[in-house]
Amino acid sequence: MLFAHGARDPEWALPFLAIRDAVRRQRPENPIVLAFLELMQPTLEAAVAELVAEGASSIMVFPLFMAQGGHLKGDLPRLLEPLRAGYPNVPIALEAALGDVPEITNAIASWVVQRSE
Repeated sequence: MLFAHGARDPEWALPFLAIRDAVRRQRPENPIVLAFLELMQPTLEAAVAELVAEGASSIMVFPLFMAQGGHLKGDLPRLLEPLRAGYPNVPIALEAALGDVPEITNAIASWVVQRSE
């Protein structure tokens, strides 16, 4: 599961939808959903329920946030706690924020350097 903030402007979600679609193409054997913290659908709760209904035996949440701010330190753990309790036979793991992944930060830095030449 990909997890993003959400926004009022539907165009805001386009890059995240593109990421979802690319992951689906590369991992067609896995159901891949994009969920949102607020303002957009589906919610995290609805997305987990959908994955469980599709037979997921485990769920990995990839937060599409650059840094560990309040949403990832506070909101997301509070949202995951009842979901983990409600689906005790479906482990729900949480991956790092994008900015905590060296491959991603290095790719961004490389892009900046290439664009500035």
